[in-house]
Amino acid sequence: MSNWHHRGQSWAPELITPESAGIAADPRALAGHLASADVREILDRHQALLIRGFDVTEASLAGVMPLLLPERLAYIHGNTPRTKVGENVYTSTEYPPEYAISMHSELSYAPAWPARLLFFCVQPSATGGATPLLDNAAWLAALDEPLRREFSGGLCYRQYLHGGRGFGKSWQATFETDDRAQVEKILAPTGTQWEWTAGNALRTRTVRPATIRHPATGEELWFNQADQWHPATLGEDTMRELASIVPADELPQSVTFADGSPIPAEYVTRIRDTGLELAHDIAWQQGDVLLVDNLTLAHGRRPYSGARRVLVAMSH
Repeated sequence: MSNWHHRGQSWAPELITPESAGIAADPRALAGHLASADVREILDRHQALLIRGFDVTEASLAGVMPLLLPERLAYIHGNTPRTKVGENVYTSTEYPPEYAISMHSELSYAPAWPARLLFFCVQPSATGGATPLLDNAAWLAALDEPLRREFSGGLCYRQYLHGGRGFGKSWQATFETDDRAQVEKILAPTGTQWEWTAGNALRTRTVRPATIRHPATGEELWFNQADQWHPATLGEDTMRELASIVPADELPQSVTFADGSPIPAEYVTRIRDTGLELAHDIAWQQGDVLLVDNLTLAHGRRPYSGARRVLVAMSH
């Protein structure tokens, strides 16, 4: 949506309510409506779909989800802590509520990523906790030309995944298996380099572009997680604390330019702040279902207080 800027904050997801659809306010009626809807066309036109007012619960979500996600994927190679609560359904990132989660497209650092994300609000937070959305073409356009040029050569993402005890995620949790051979089978076709350490940890190294072209429109999209993987965005206190307990080569994740040269801290803070500033907030209501085109839109999370439970699932 290259005209995101011109419309300012006027962009919003396509909204389906019982009133707009002319149907009963219950999950069964919603499922019937979705069965005859062209979800792909809706996402192509609007990039996101918000379904509100149907009293969807965690139990009744099972009747709705297959109509929105053709084939649910496991959160394999994911870099954030989540809890699996159903068949390829997870809690959203379990990150301290007082911090924002910066804008990103899911698994944009990986050689393969989901095409669609589905979020479901079981319980909205007392305050805050919105999920911001941002058009990736608009994010790219908002970054200055010198910065874009610096990133044109691509990025190198590195992970250090411990073998069961240590800081960050284990390789077992990351790949949902205890079998090294299975991990290698997942990594082998992706171009990722890996090595096992003497302490049963796994190091991976993946070189990826910072932008990609939309397969249908050819539009260039900002599509990376440089700011999330860079220690500068953790804040100085956290960086110092980490450095005192974790050797540099055992950081759970880190990123450089593709040639190995460091990315200046000012670049990643500018990228992060630009994304969060431009984004459109989705303020959750209980029972909301949000479907997002993961290629064209980035998402994040605003800080919040009180209990909050939002589930996420993904598909091709």
